[in-house]
Amino acid sequence: MSTVLIEIRRAKASDATSVAAAHDEAWRTAYRGIIPGPELEKLVTRRGPAWWDGAIRKGSRVSLFVFGDTIAGYSNYGRNRARSLPYEGEIYELYMRPEFQGLGFGRRLFTAARRDLAQNGMKSIVVWALSDNGPALDFYRALGGRPVARSSETFGAKTLDKIAFAWPA
Repeated sequence: MSTVLIEIRRAKASDATSVAAAHDEAWRTAYRGIIPGPELEKLVTRRGPAWWDGAIRKGSRVSLFVFGDTIAGYSNYGRNRARSLPYEGEIYELYMRPEFQGLGFGRRLFTAARRDLAQNGMKSIVVWALSDNGPALDFYRALGGRPVARSSETFGAKTLDKIAFAWPA
């Protein structure tokens, strides 16, 4: 019988390569067929190890879901960037590698990010998701998020709708 350690912890600069690999795998899976291929490739490539190393060293809040020796997922969060929305915090990204999805790990990572935000005075939060990303919409609805705003984002020649989900204080 073996035991696997599962932990949620803050990212360190030495995690940058593994976070980049988790980002690459999660984004390619989540957005294949939604974001045009060349645009998706640019987004993934731009967020390589050097980008993550810089973000972590500059103090970005990046939390990791670690399963044994594998970074299974990550979340990136902080102050709400949409000044028009009356929420204090925002989860900018929350992604799990495909093989770790549907097991409750994303929920645990979300709860940890929300707790960290609340402990830093940001009790109400918002999360944006592309409206074509059904699994993300289902995930945030299951966590009790309610749609509060819509916007759009352009990827090359394609404009995609996105939805803000919110959790009040």
